[in-house]
Amino acid sequence: MKKVIRIGTRDSELALWQANDVKKKLDKMGYSTELIPVKSDGDLDLDQPLYSMGITGIFTKTLDAALLGNKIDIAVHSMKDVPTVLPNGIVQAAVLKRANHKDILVHKGLDFLNTEGIVATGSLRRKAQWLRRYPLHEVIGLRGNVNTRLKKLEDNSWDAAIFAAAGLERLNKLPENCTELHWMIPAPAQGVMMVVTKEGDKYSLEALTSLNDKTTEICAQVERNFLNELEGGCTAPIGALATIENNFLLFKGILLSLDGQQAIGVDKKIKLADAANFGKACAQEILTNGGKELMQDIKIRMNQ
Repeated sequence: MKKVIRIGTRDSELALWQANDVKKKLDKMGYSTELIPVKSDGDLDLDQPLYSMGITGIFTKTLDAALLGNKIDIAVHSMKDVPTVLPNGIVQAAVLKRANHKDILVHKGLDFLNTEGIVATGSLRRKAQWLRRYPLHEVIGLRGNVNTRLKKLEDNSWDAAIFAAAGLERLNKLPENCTELHWMIPAPAQGVMMVVTKEGDKYSLEALTSLNDKTTEICAQVERNFLNELEGGCTAPIGALATIENNFLLFKGILLSLDGQQAIGVDKKIKLADAANFGKACAQEILTNGGKELMQDIKIRMNQ
């Protein structure tokens, strides 16, 4: 009897889309699969801001427990939600080809950009970058799945809300009134799906090997190394984007204060063959140029 690969996923519409995408790919290769949805703490509590809940792993730890408890064989995640250091016994099995990495503004008209306005987002990174560009605006918290957030925008007097373009595009829910924020640096690994499995699960690892996109894997790893080096276990407004062009890796990274008034960034490139420690080196450059003090200030303010 052929082994069934049990695919663990959060039960939100977007998470289920992502898990089904992996399922279809594995089914097409001849593997037998089964979806097993679970609720994460991040999905159950929609009132608290993510950063106050200990954002690292809030969407992944329930699936980690299911994986280690042998209730599922693999888990599908939005890679930007996955802690940069995986739990003992869990390994990265595949990084799928990146979708749209950009942030997108869903709005009720753009006249408010040059005046006062209210923009909603649950992301410290988006909030800080928005306030840096539009300091007269108020940024309020927004939680929930894609449908919930779109409905909240519709039902409230807010001018706009910021979403990940990939999520709206995958669910075919891109409204007419939307604008890609080309200037906003995305979250590390934004638009990337990641599949993990148990260390030593040769069957699942072999099945997932062909789903891995090497270019995306390299870029996402550089971004996550940058994040890991900066964060030190603290949630902060951090953006990072790596791309590959003509055997060079191009990288943009930024660390901002919570109000967006301070920003320390890097914009560099390196030969692809030399890129292994590039994310860490870019983070060290930011820490040396005032980032260490800024991170300490962020930690103090987050704990107040």
